[in-house]
Amino acid sequence: MASYMYLSITGEGKIAIYEMDPGTGGLTFKEDVAAGAGVMPLVVDAARQHLYAGLRGEPSVQTYSLDRTTGGISLLGSTPLDWDTTYMALDNTGRFLLSASYGHAVAGVHAIGADGIVQAPPVDRRETARCAHYIQTDASNRFAFVPHVAESNMICQFRFDEGKGKLTPNDPARVAQPPDTGPRHYCHHPALNVLYADNEQGSSMTAYRFDPDRGTLEALQTVSTLPSDFSGENTCSQIHIHPSGRWVYASNRGHDSIAGFATDPVTGLLDPIGQAPTEETPRAFNLDPRGRYLYAAGQGSGRLAAYRVDQDTGVLTPLDVYDVGPSPAWVMILDMDE
Repeated sequence: MASYMYLSITGEGKIAIYEMDPGTGGLTFKEDVAAGAGVMPLVVDAARQHLYAGLRGEPSVQTYSLDRTTGGISLLGSTPLDWDTTYMALDNTGRFLLSASYGHAVAGVHAIGADGIVQAPPVDRRETARCAHYIQTDASNRFAFVPHVAESNMICQFRFDEGKGKLTPNDPARVAQPPDTGPRHYCHHPALNVLYADNEQGSSMTAYRFDPDRGTLEALQTVSTLPSDFSGENTCSQIHIHPSGRWVYASNRGHDSIAGFATDPVTGLLDPIGQAPTEETPRAFNLDPRGRYLYAAGQGSGRLAAYRVDQDTGVLTPLDVYDVGPSPAWVMILDMDE
């Protein structure tokens, strides 16, 4: 089985590619691919044929062909965008690229051409609010949410038309938040109607009941990502769920750790399992697709920390640390034999 890691190294405008040993979690550097200023979000199609990279310095999306045998990528085209992309996701048909823009206060949709290249102009553009940070469709491909951090402090709820690629505000259109919460990213539980969001300003994680018929959220529980004795400055960054749905993780910037939570198999409620120390300012992290390893990128250190995930407890055990380059901002791991 071939597994590869793709890192956005924002400080050098490149994508670094590593081969991952599925038995040990060890990484072997393969190559750097020049991408452009402010390269950050990465996404790949279900067939593992195309990789898309969003550039924030020069607002655009780069489309690459992906070699499943070698893990290499080759540029096919670059599509200028009207906004910079904080996050990108493909809808479940693979026909549309959804994106959220922090600076432009936009949630938008672009079509994917028959050649796999992102098309312009967008098929939809929705003005939301400043600090939009994330977007993706649910398993039914009928709904999408856009969390907003900082002063906007809310989650937009949309209906998604997979035939036309259109976003329509749901009823209600927004999920209000307590002051200084700042929902940033989210993930769906793979088996329960529960959604988890990490809160940037609140240094916490919230579990929501997801109504699969109406496409709406209702807060169930909020739990701190920090130990009770920590009093320093901190913001949360990304959130990822284990493929089994048994554990959810969030990164703490300030405490510089990965916080872990066990999920109740019936209710989906969260139970903290502790924090694993990691590299300085862990803006980006991810699990491998089989949930055996977790990798956290230190934006402040230029290093990547690897951990083994205990398959009984979800606890993280440190393995190794790699020098990867200045300001790593995205971590994506692909199993090519899936």
